[in-house]
Parts: sequence; structure tokens; C-alpha cells
Amino acid sequence: MVERLYSVETPCYVVNEKRLIENLEILKDVAIRAGCKILLAQKAFSMFSVYPLIGRYLDGTTASGLFEAKLGYEEMGKETHVFSAAYMEKEFDEITRICDHISFNSFAQWQKYGKKALERGRSCGIRINPQHSTQEHGIYDPCAEGSRLGVTRENFRPELLEGIEGLHFHTLCEQNSDALIDTLVAVEEKFGEFLPRMKWVNFGGGHHITREDYDREALIECILRFKEKYQVEVYLEPGEAIALNAGYLVSSVLDIVHNGIDIALLDASAACHMPDVIEMPYRPPLWQGGEPKEKPHTYRLAGATCLAGDVIGDYSFTQPLSVGDKLIFMDMAIYSMVKNNTFNGMCLPSIAVLQENGELNIIRKFGYEDFKGRLS
Repeated sequence: MVERLYSVETPCYVVNEKRLIENLEILKDVAIRAGCKILLAQKAFSMFSVYPLIGRYLDGTTASGLFEAKLGYEEMGKETHVFSAAYMEKEFDEITRICDHISFNSFAQWQKYGKKALERGRSCGIRINPQHSTQEHGIYDPCAEGSRLGVTRENFRPELLEGIEGLHFHTLCEQNSDALIDTLVAVEEKFGEFLPRMKWVNFGGGHHITREDYDREALIECILRFKEKYQVEVYLEPGEAIALNAGYLVSSVLDIVHNGIDIALLDASAACHMPDVIEMPYRPPLWQGGEPKEKPHTYRLAGATCLAGDVIGDYSFTQPLSVGDKLIFMDMAIYSMVKNNTFNGMCLPSIAVLQENGELNIIRKFGYEDFKGRLS
């Protein structure tokens, strides 16, 4: 079905409905067998046109602030959870109106807003920091030294727990179940005495549950053990796992220049359309593209912005590239649409769905007014 994408006008994000459903079926199976609830973390994937589909499999959405919360509430309409490192006073009334679960990043925030949330009948939680790092990317490590995310055991205030029904932790990033199991040891060691007082515990996101090598049996076993031991509801809120390997970014070659290496300039930009390529950094997979020098013709693929570092990566091809050729980047549903921008006046890619029946449906196109509308 990937060949179908060569007909699309570029640049364009395309979500593969069949792959999305495959991921959702895995997640639903885990939720049923583990007796837990799974939410869509919208920070990774907010394509709300497919929320009705996602809602058939998952229990709701989780948000990092008011706008994401409103999107989940309006477009999926199931459970709506929110966590913010710090809430804005002017937004909190609306948050309490639409959110079922509200997690606070500090006891100061709980003291400031908790009464209002409880008056609305909302279930409130505190985010904890078990100070147990399981990854090397400091920018994505909530347990890094000096992290602003979550309350450490040293700063925990047991005397202020009245009204708190849940604990929330989020420590993982694109990891397997072994990282969660190790983290739970630290959570129980530091906060175990408070767990019997809770109604729910949110294990956060970063669980790559739909990845081929993910140990789902270990995940299910650890959730069942935790639920049995503490008699709590367990929530997971993966983002990437929902749309992992279910999206593409289709681009076209605009020009080819040479400076020690052949460089293909594209209408897709790392800086604008796939920011994690620069931020992580990582090299996105490319349909029919190989590692540098693996195939006869190697090119550096780059955006057409003025940023010198707007480079996607080096790839090799069986045949030489020509202006007008289309290239298909893989795994482009996650952290792409939610993070893209219009730097240099670059047009945002269109958004499309490749349906199960093979039909390509363009959901939205963007233009000058979308660029201008963000400015003044």
C-alpha cells in the first residue's frame, strides 16, 4: 500500500489506518488482560479526525494543558485526564469543567487549586519523581538531576494528602517493560507506604507496547501484581505506541547540489516538519532508502530552509535521484504534526489518511493564511 502514496501532492503526512488499528488492537488486548485503562497521550499524536476510531479501543485521552484537554474532551469524549507542570489561573476553571482526573506537579499547586477541583468532583493526583533514570537522553529524562517534574520523596508532604486519590509518575521514553519494572521497584521503595491510600496510580507514558520486540506479557504480569498488592486502578498513557510505524511524510526533491557529497533539497524540512530529527537527534527510516554507501548512490537529504543544520540524514539509493522524485519517510505520525512549525514561511504538510480499503483521503491542506494567522 505504500506505493499508493506516490500519487499524493507533497509535502503530506499520511496515516495508515490499517497500521493504526493493528496498534489499537494490541493496546486493547493488553488493557483487557491486565485489567488496566489505557489513554492516548495527545502530546505525541493529536490527529483528532481519527479520535472516534481510537475511542473504540482506548479509555480516553490525557493532556498537558487546557488546549489538549479540550481537544480530547470535544473529539473523543471519554475519560479526560490532565497533568501540567504548572497550571494557569485563568484556565483552571475550564480545566475543572472538562477533566475527570487532574494531576498536580507540586503540593503548592495542589494547595492552590485542589479545593476548586474537589468542589467539581474531580479525582486529583500528585506526580511523583522516583529519581530512577532508565535512559540516556537527558532532555527526555524526567528523573534527571534537577528535574522540575514530579515531587521527590524528600519533598513529599504526607500531611497534605487528604483529598488526593492518585499518584502519577512518568519516567520512560520509547522503552520496554523492563524499564517500567525497574522503575516500579523505586516507586515502591520511596512511596510504597502511601500507595494503599490511593484509588489509582498512573504509570505514565513512554511504553513502546506496540513495538515488535516489546515484552507485553511482562507488562501484564507487573500490572496484575501491582493491582493485587495495592488494590488500585492502573492507568497507562502511551503516545507513540498508538501511532507507532503508522504514518509517513511524503516529500519531493526540489533540487540537487554538490559539496563533497550529493545533496538533495526537499519540500520537507527537518526543522519545520520533523523537529525531533534535530532535537533527539535521530535518522528517520526511508522507504527503499539504505544506509550511506549501502546502495550505489548516496545523498544527503535536507530541507530548503535557510537553517544550515536543516539536514534529515544521509541515505543511499539503487538509482540516482532526480528533481521531482518523491521520497517517503516512515514512522512520521508521532511527534510530527504536533511539533511542526512554519519557520521561513514553510508550508505545513497536508494531512491524509490511507484507509483500509486503499483509498487516500486528504483531511486538510494548509496555506499562506495558516502562516499569517500565527503572526501579527
